[in-house]
Amino acid sequence: MNTTAFDREVDWLVAGAGAAGMTGAVVAHQMGGSVLVVEKEAVYGGTTAKSGGVIWIPGNDDQAACGISDSPEEGYQYLHGLIGNTVAEARLRAFTTGGPEMLRFMTRHSHVDYSALPEYMDYYEHVPGYKEGGRSMDSAPIHLRQLGDEADHIRIGHYDGLLLPFNVTVIEGRKLQEMDFGAYLTGFKLLLRYLLELPANWKTKRDRRMTLGPALVARLRRSLMDRDIPLWLNTTITELLQDEHGRITGAVVKRDGQELRIHARRGVLLATGGFSQNAELRREYQQAPIGRDWTAASPGATGDGIKLGLQVGADLDFMGSAWWSPTYRIPDGRVLALIAGKAYPGSIMVNGQGRRFTNEAQPYEDVVKDQYASEARGEQAIPCYLVFDHSFRSKYAIGHIKPGKVVDDSKIPEDYFSSGLLAKAESLAELAGKIGIDPATLVETVDTFNEPARQGKDPLFGRGATIHDRYYADKTVEPNPSLGPVEKPPFYALRCEPGDLDTTGGLQCDEHGRVLTPEGSAIQGLYAAGNTSAAVMGDTYPGAGATIGSAMTFGYLAAKFAFGNHEENDT
Repeated sequence: MNTTAFDREVDWLVAGAGAAGMTGAVVAHQMGGSVLVVEKEAVYGGTTAKSGGVIWIPGNDDQAACGISDSPEEGYQYLHGLIGNTVAEARLRAFTTGGPEMLRFMTRHSHVDYSALPEYMDYYEHVPGYKEGGRSMDSAPIHLRQLGDEADHIRIGHYDGLLLPFNVTVIEGRKLQEMDFGAYLTGFKLLLRYLLELPANWKTKRDRRMTLGPALVARLRRSLMDRDIPLWLNTTITELLQDEHGRITGAVVKRDGQELRIHARRGVLLATGGFSQNAELRREYQQAPIGRDWTAASPGATGDGIKLGLQVGADLDFMGSAWWSPTYRIPDGRVLALIAGKAYPGSIMVNGQGRRFTNEAQPYEDVVKDQYASEARGEQAIPCYLVFDHSFRSKYAIGHIKPGKVVDDSKIPEDYFSSGLLAKAESLAELAGKIGIDPATLVETVDTFNEPARQGKDPLFGRGATIHDRYYADKTVEPNPSLGPVEKPPFYALRCEPGDLDTTGGLQCDEHGRVLTPEGSAIQGLYAAGNTSAAVMGDTYPGAGATIGSAMTFGYLAAKFAFGNHEENDT
C-alpha cells in the first residue's frame, strides 16, 4: 500500500474518549502499538463522565476479600438466564471471562482503581447465578491536580454539585443515606475536606476531588497522559478507509477545519457512544413516543460510530433498546436520571389516569418498560408523576432536590413549579387538578395504597419484596423500608419521562469486538465497544455498572485481538 497518501500513521485509531475508547487505547499501547484517540466534542469523557462510574464485573478479584464467592461461569449463567439465546454464547462468555481479566490488566497498567460493593446486588434475584453483592464496583476518587491543564477539558459529571457541594463515592453516598451517627461523621469529614480546598474549588467552580464517572474518566485520561497517547478534541471521523479487500485501513478525520487521512495499521476502534441524542435514528428504530429530550446521555451520543459502520456494511442489533431510566428535565435543560428517590416510603408513581402502573422500587429499566406498557394500553403514562407527601419531602432527596429539612420549598427555584416539573398542593384533589389528573381517581389510588402500605404490603405490585427494592429504601422504616402511606399535606408531584442513560443498540460484534456484516463475517480492521456496539446484555440491565463494565471489557478484548493476543503483555 502506498502510505504517502496518509497524513499520519498509527497502529490503532480510537474514536471516542469515554471508558471504552480510552481503555482500548491503554491496552493497545501496552501491547506495543502507537495510538491516536480522537473525540468530536470539546471535552472528553462522553456519557461515562455523566454516569455513576460503577462497573459490573462478575468474578472480579475483589469479591473474595468481601467474602463473596463468584466465578465467570456463574456470571455467564446469570446473563444467559436473563437474555437466553439473543446474544451469541461466545460473546457472552468473552465478557464474563474477559471482565476480570480486563480489570486485572487495567489495575496493573493504568490508574484505574476499583473496589467491590458488597451490598450492591444484581437486579434479578430469581435468576440462577444471581449474587447479592460484589459484582458492581465503585471507582476510587482522584484529584483534578493529577490532570494538570487537562482538568479544563474533562466533562462535568451528572451529579457534580447538584445535591451536595462536594462529590461522594458510591460507598460514601450509601453511608450518608443511612442517616445515623456514622452518616453525620462521614458528612462532616467530607465537608471539612471540601472547605479546606475552597479557594481552588471556587476557581474551578467544582469540587476538585473527582468521584463516580468523572473519577474513572480522570483516571483513564491520566493513563493516556503517562503514555503520551495523543487525544485530539474537536475532531470528527468523517469516513472509514478501506483497501481493495474491504479491510479498514484508517479514517478521514476533520480537525481545525482540515481533513486528515489517518492510517491505522492494526485497526480502528469505534467507541463514540450510542444514538440517544439523534432524534431521527430514535424515531426510525424505537418505540413512540421517543426523542432526544428525555435522555441523560452525553450530547455527543448521536450515533456517529454506528453510521460509520453502516457505511461499510455492518449489521445492527437491539436498536429498539436503551439503558432505560425515568428522567426529569430541569428548567436549565439538564436531564437527570431518577434512580433512587422513587423507592423511599411515602411515594407512588401514577399515570395520566391517576393510577399506579408499576413497582416504583424495582430496577429503573423495568419502571420505564412498565411506563411504555401503560402508555400502550391507553393509560396516558407519558409523562408519569412521582407523587409524595410532606413526610417524604422533609426526609428524602428527590433526585437532585435536597430534603425539605435541609432546603425548604421557598429555596426551590420558582421555575421548577412554573415549568410543570414540580407541583404542590394542600390536598390530593388540588394536586391532581394541577397536573391534569382526575381528582377522584388519584384520591382513590392513594387511599387504596395507604392501608396495606402501613402494614408493609403492596398487593398490586409487591413493592419492597426484593433485596433490590429495599436497597434504595429507608432501613429505619418497618416492616417494609420501601412502603409508607402518602397522607401528610402538603402533597407534591414530580413529572417523569421514559428516559435513558444511552441506547444499547448498535453494531453487531463478535467475541473479539470485531464488527460483523449481516452474513456474520467480520469486517477486518474494524472494532466497536461501548454503546456503539450492540449490548452484550441484549435488552436487559443485569446490575449496576453493566454498561461501563462491558464497554471497558470489549475495549480491552478488541485491542488484545488486534495486537495478536500478546500474552506476555497481559499481566
